[in-house]
Amino acid sequence: MNLEEHQTQSVPEHEQPSPIEVVDNLEEQTAKSEEVTDETLLETPQVEPAEASTDNVVAVIEVTTAELVTEETAEFNTIAEEIEVAVVELVADETAEPTTVEDVEAVTVLAENTIAELTARVEQLQQQELELLQEVATLQASQKMLSSQISENQAILGRIVQEGLSELEQRKQTLQITVEQLEKRRDRINEEMRKTFAGVSQDLAIRVQGFKDYLVGSLQDLVVAAEQLELPTAPEPVKQVTVVTPTSAKSTTSSATPQFTEQSFQKTAKQIRGLIDQYRNAPDYYGAAWQLRRTFEPVHAERVSNWFFTQGGRGAIRTMGSRLQNILVASAVISILRDLYSDRLRTLVLANSPERLGEWRRGLQDCLGISRSDFGPERGLVLFEDPEPLVLKADRLVKQGQMPLVLVDETEEQINLSLLQFPLWLAFAPDPQQMSRESDFRF
Repeated sequence: MNLEEHQTQSVPEHEQPSPIEVVDNLEEQTAKSEEVTDETLLETPQVEPAEASTDNVVAVIEVTTAELVTEETAEFNTIAEEIEVAVVELVADETAEPTTVEDVEAVTVLAENTIAELTARVEQLQQQELELLQEVATLQASQKMLSSQISENQAILGRIVQEGLSELEQRKQTLQITVEQLEKRRDRINEEMRKTFAGVSQDLAIRVQGFKDYLVGSLQDLVVAAEQLELPTAPEPVKQVTVVTPTSAKSTTSSATPQFTEQSFQKTAKQIRGLIDQYRNAPDYYGAAWQLRRTFEPVHAERVSNWFFTQGGRGAIRTMGSRLQNILVASAVISILRDLYSDRLRTLVLANSPERLGEWRRGLQDCLGISRSDFGPERGLVLFEDPEPLVLKADRLVKQGQMPLVLVDETEEQINLSLLQFPLWLAFAPDPQQMSRESDFRF
């Protein structure tokens, strides 16, 4: 008995599976594996993309799954074919010689290994499928959250734009209304300036001419009364009385009032021009008191020369734009007249508030090098808020043989006509543009 026969006899006949049974078992297990794979693929939920952003991910997952299934199916089919070939060979060999137990066991082990590999592969595919489904769910949730945030941001942005447009429209309407109001106010102010300034100037000229006629008539009446005056005779020596004639009255008046434009005062005019040139070309910042100590520009010199030689020391000049510049011009006039009349000159300043008078005091001290003790009723400079006390003071100074100089601040809207009777007066006329701005503040 050979070895093969001994092995065949050692195995009972009823325990040895026939090749047909082995093939049937392999086919059943293969069919089961195919059913498991098909059921797994069928049970896999087909996730439809809820939003446009997950379409690509789902497509990639489907392609990957299809490729894996195709590869596994091909591999499975290859192994099944190999098994069938082996079974066919075994069946063919069974007719020739009996199949040994070793061949049957080899076929069985091969089939079991193949089934185990296929089962593990199917489980791996199922795990990958679950992971992909989780990723799809996560992406869908993120896409929904981003969509909601985008919608909220768009709504907020639209609301902000709408509110900004509404605010700009309101501001535009407000600005248009403001511009219209300002244009109307400008037209009204211009109309009032055309009417009021011309009317005030004409009225002032009429008043000045009337006052001049009144003075001439009063002087003539005084001369006539003096001529008709009869003096009583007395035993004691009578002092010689000089009868005032119209010619002598005129000469007396002329001598009392400085005439800077007369030919007989060429020497005085030359002295005034020399002082103006000195202030302009060679200013003395540390000179004596009552001498100009500040820089004197050509524009200041022009105003002073015009007041002396064109207006004869009696008139108004346009403001320099600020009170300090006006004080500089007035200081030059005071310095020149102080040089001409010495201590006889008394300066009377008129301003309508204590603050403006304070500015005049500080400015004159700075420009002329004087102190606070030079201001007072019996000093060289006197400050007034009202024109009536100033007129009374100027009358007393004239009677005392002094030379009053009246300075009127630019804020005085109306000039008292009594001020025009004095020999020296200087008024600063406000700028029409500045008057229009001040009138705007009153509305």
